[in-house]
Amino acid sequence: MKYYIIAGEASGDLHGSNLMKELLKKDTAADIRFWGGDLMKNVGGTLVSHYKERAFMGFFEVLKNLSKVLGFIKDCKKDIEKFNPDVIVFIDNSGFNLRVAKWAKEKGFKTNYYISPQVWASRASRVKDIKRDVDQLFVILPFEKEFYKKYDYDVTFVGHPLIDAIANRERVSESDFRKEHNLSDKKIIALLPGSRKQEITKMLSVMLSLVSDFSEYQFVIAGAPSQDFSFYQQIIQDREVAFINNKTYDLLSNSYAALVASGTATLETALFKVPQVVCYKGGYISYQIAKRIITLKFISLVNLIMDKEVVTELIQENFNKKNLKKELNLILQEASREQMFLNYFELEKKLGGQGASKNVATAIVNSLK
Repeated sequence: MKYYIIAGEASGDLHGSNLMKELLKKDTAADIRFWGGDLMKNVGGTLVSHYKERAFMGFFEVLKNLSKVLGFIKDCKKDIEKFNPDVIVFIDNSGFNLRVAKWAKEKGFKTNYYISPQVWASRASRVKDIKRDVDQLFVILPFEKEFYKKYDYDVTFVGHPLIDAIANRERVSESDFRKEHNLSDKKIIALLPGSRKQEITKMLSVMLSLVSDFSEYQFVIAGAPSQDFSFYQQIIQDREVAFINNKTYDLLSNSYAALVASGTATLETALFKVPQVVCYKGGYISYQIAKRIITLKFISLVNLIMDKEVVTELIQENFNKKNLKKELNLILQEASREQMFLNYFELEKKLGGQGASKNVATAIVNSLK
């Protein structure tokens, strides 16, 4: 069978690669063509476009680059028609994928969507479009199935793919990790400022402002695979901080605490059982728009899934050195850490067990028989 997979960003590349592995187990003759990244490329198939080319963040940034975005969508449609797949699998990346899905459904292609657009956060009216354009929707958050049920849309909860990704990773001992990256024996505070230039620029400098106040700890920046060290160096300057690129899971598995940009990384940090402070600062215009259309009580996946404040969220003007220092001090204290660990274990139970990628691959292959 011929599969066309469209993923964006590093997380989509990760989940896409694991899905591809499972598809190839169930369909050894699978011909896979995809938009993704290096992880998907390493599995096999044919890479059409790398997600680095499409890394635009926020409403205003997307508007500024609208001609480029529309150009990518046009190219994608042409490539799909030429390949003529048996099924198209969209992974997250709703701004791009929902536009292609509408066209694909009208053209008669079979459409599957893995990792739901966050319509439960804003613009719930999009549900009717998703229901119209997507044959099968696979959701990864436990509350999403009930959300779609309100709209008479039967979706499939498959579990969260991060559980598989973390469980199946190659493990490195702490001693080897520290030796490989020339780290001291101090407890590590991980800095995860995001993957896009706009968010890294806005958040990393504030995170780094704490380094001199916590000299008894080793601060380590988790570099995103989509960015070069030279970009980070402009922000780091002469501060005493380590930098490790594209080894976030190794870093989290050896960290004592973390400062994390809102997004998938907050959930990853929780699954590694690392106490964290969640940070967010967007462009002024993008933030003002988002504030008016997003109806959620929280921005981090950890708090959303638990439906209570498990981790502190410092958003926009509240994300400053004074508040960040206060919250970091708090998660370094034993009482706060113990409570957070208990909440993390409950969170993992809610997400279900391993097997998300396998569940999705099985459903896709079975639907083609």
